[in-house]
Amino acid sequence: MARAIGSPFVAAVLESSARQLQRAPLTAAVFAHWAGDRAAAALAMRFNAAIHALARRDTPARLGALYRGEHDDVDGAIAAALAGHDRFIADWIQHVPQTNEVGRAAAILAALKVVRTCFDLPVALLEIGASAGLNLNLHRYAYDLGGVAAGDPDSAVRIAPDWVGPAPPDAPVEVIAARGVDLAPLDPTDAATCERLMAFVFADQPARSRRLESALALARCSPPLVDRGDAVAWLRDRLAEPAPAGRCRAIVHSMVTQYLDPAARARLDATVAAAGAVATSERPLVRIGFEWTADRAAVLLKITSYPDGITRVLAECHPYGAAISWRG
Repeated sequence: MARAIGSPFVAAVLESSARQLQRAPLTAAVFAHWAGDRAAAALAMRFNAAIHALARRDTPARLGALYRGEHDDVDGAIAAALAGHDRFIADWIQHVPQTNEVGRAAAILAALKVVRTCFDLPVALLEIGASAGLNLNLHRYAYDLGGVAAGDPDSAVRIAPDWVGPAPPDAPVEVIAARGVDLAPLDPTDAATCERLMAFVFADQPARSRRLESALALARCSPPLVDRGDAVAWLRDRLAEPAPAGRCRAIVHSMVTQYLDPAARARLDATVAAAGAVATSERPLVRIGFEWTADRAAVLLKITSYPDGITRVLAECHPYGAAISWRG
């Protein structure tokens, strides 16, 4: 998968790790006894981030040197990391990933442009699984969406995915409120938190790293509002609040539903549908999802709008938003 999405170095690291895993018995036991779908839990991504975190600390030195391109002995460096830092890796991979990938904001903003053509209203964002809340600042970033410029042209955070198909509508997006929730919100002012986020960026994608650093810096100046709590319960409470006329509430989630069990996903769908049932053209509701298909064959950008309740697939996307095949 890593090679297919443009990260040959990460693929080499993971292939080497599979060969060397016996050197880390604690980590091997976590993999062997994992309850549930390893792919849905993104265990490989968790593991890769743990190794990247060690490399960023230059621990062990041979691993840091590999990541800096000073040698190409992947097996030797990975063997040293697994043997010397088994406990660190085993602990790291038991925590749910919080990548907060800013590149996905391009797809979400494109969907919000479609929303503006449906309801000529400003939007209030409600994001579940918001992590550090970086995508709540999506209106503060600069975009090139298939030749359509959007966002803040002066922003240090610049997002220009490879675009296939027609451009999205050139409609203005006005965000008048933005609030999110996460079980464990990340603080962009905390150095350790920022380092953890940086570790989840693939090491052979330096442009993503630079963009994330810029987004974190912006978040320290314009802090996103992220509550701590259960996503479905929080969303139910937010949607129960009176909806002011003249704005569209937009529920947003990206790479979140794969971490919810079937019962939680059903509650989420029911919560949105119940709120949609009382939406009106003056108080509309939309749900924007950037998620894997059930068989993990593709990442789709979907939008469901209320009061009509119609769901549309707007695009097929690269998992990190690097490419968007727009259907419109």
